[in-house]
Amino acid sequence: YLVAHDYIVQPHILTGYWIDTGKMQDMLDANRAILGRMKRCVAASASIDEGSQVHGEVILEENARLINSIVRGPAIIGSNVTLSNAYIGPFTAIAQGSTVENSEIEHSIILEECTICDIDGRIEDSLIGRRTQIYPSSAKPRAYKLLLGDNSRLGIL
Repeated sequence: YLVAHDYIVQPHILTGYWIDTGKMQDMLDANRAILGRMKRCVAASASIDEGSQVHGEVILEENARLINSIVRGPAIIGSNVTLSNAYIGPFTAIAQGSTVENSEIEHSIILEECTICDIDGRIEDSLIGRRTQIYPSSAKPRAYKLLLGDNSRLGIL
C-alpha cells in the first residue's frame, strides 16, 4: 500500500477499454473514444448566431459563442469559448476560455485559454497546451520562433 495525503492507494485490475495516454497519439485516440460516445448537449447560455451551423453530436458548454462558424461533431466546445469565422471538425475538444478566429481545427485537443487566429490551412491531429497563442506574424526578418515542450513534433509547410 502507498499512503499519500491520508489516502490509501490500492491496485486494481482493469477489465474494460483502457488507453495509456502518455503520448500525443494516445491522447488523441482517447479523445476520439470519449467524444465518440457523447450525446448532443447545448447549454442554455451558449450562443449560436444565424450564420453558424452545428452538426452531429456536439457539446456546447456555458457561455460558448459561435459567430459565423461551423462545428461538426463529435466535438466539445468548453465554457467561455468563442469561435468566430471558424471550422471545428470532428473529434475536436476545445477547453474553456479559448478563442478560435479565422481558423480551422480537426481531430485535435486544445487546452485552456488558447488563442488561435488567422491560420491558413487546417490544424489537425494536434495537442495544443494551455494558454498557447498561434497566429501569423509579418515581422521582419521572417523566421519561425518556436517554444516546444519535450518530445514535440512540428511539421512546417
